[in-house]
Amino acid sequence: MGQLLEKKACESRLGAIDDALYAIGGKWKLKIIIALKEGNKRFNELQRALNISARMLSRELKDLELNGFVERKVYTETPIVIEYELTEYSNSLSEILEALSSWGKKHRQKLIDERS
Repeated sequence: MGQLLEKKACESRLGAIDDALYAIGGKWKLKIIIALKEGNKRFNELQRALNISARMLSRELKDLELNGFVERKVYTETPIVIEYELTEYSNSLSEILEALSSWGKKHRQKLIDERS
């Protein structure tokens, strides 16, 4: 019985991690979110800031919109302006971003120390 519960718990954790990686995984999604933490940005501003192709940025922004992290705002004045901004839900990633940043710094330092 104990092994069955452990297996179910493991499967549950793996499923949750799969869901998280589906929503925020890949090279660009978290970088886009971090760039938007500085404030709303237009498409070209994001593209220049991240050095990402227009096609990839468009795809990633659509995924982030579908998952509720980013909102596309259209201002109909002349000229029409389209900006991207973070939603309240994106704040749920704050602890994850901080943990990843902290781990990344430690990992980089570990690699530097090993090569010295």
